[in-house]
Amino acid sequence: MNKTYVLPVLFVVCALVAGGASAEKADRNKPMNVEADALRYDDLSQTSIFTGRVVATKGTIVIRGARIDVRQDPEGYQYGTVTAEPGRLAFYRQKREGVDEYIEGEGELIEYDSKADNVKLIRRAELRRYKGTTLNDEMTGSLIVYENSTDVFTVDGSPQGAQGAPASGNGRIRAMLTPKVDPSAPVPSAPPPAALRPSTNLGGEKR
Repeated sequence: MNKTYVLPVLFVVCALVAGGASAEKADRNKPMNVEADALRYDDLSQTSIFTGRVVATKGTIVIRGARIDVRQDPEGYQYGTVTAEPGRLAFYRQKREGVDEYIEGEGELIEYDSKADNVKLIRRAELRRYKGTTLNDEMTGSLIVYENSTDVFTVDGSPQGAQGAPASGNGRIRAMLTPKVDPSAPVPSAPPPAALRPSTNLGGEKR
């Protein structure tokens, strides 16, 4: 049976997708809620391990996976790894600050480094940017690194996966990028309709 954990230690999970200029700042002050089948917390090593259909939410942030491991170093930086169920992809989503846009990412592994302030989507990686509910940009590859503070991403078609695992895919990346439209630019007018010519046929027979 799933259990919901709302504990003081869960602040470390917020670092999975929080921070940076592109992140929704209000999320930092929202409570973190995690649903999972089990939790193992080690205070000495400052690690939390959630397992079993894990769903974490904090404001606009949504994280899903089979397992979430979170570690905090002595300097206070957090490092998180989200692992997908076999044959599926782990997921994260967050609203961008000040605009009606969302970043979504998927991969067999998702790694967050709060010191470097980036998110890595590893193996069968996908990154999508939505304007409202409209898909604006989309890219796929074996490794996608998204820099939260600069809103810059890189896509690699054939890197080595985490812990030396071989990369999947055909070594090529794919991207769909929508051009930005200037709202002040004039909308081109449609050409006038062609003039109708009188027909010499009626019902397929010549008059």
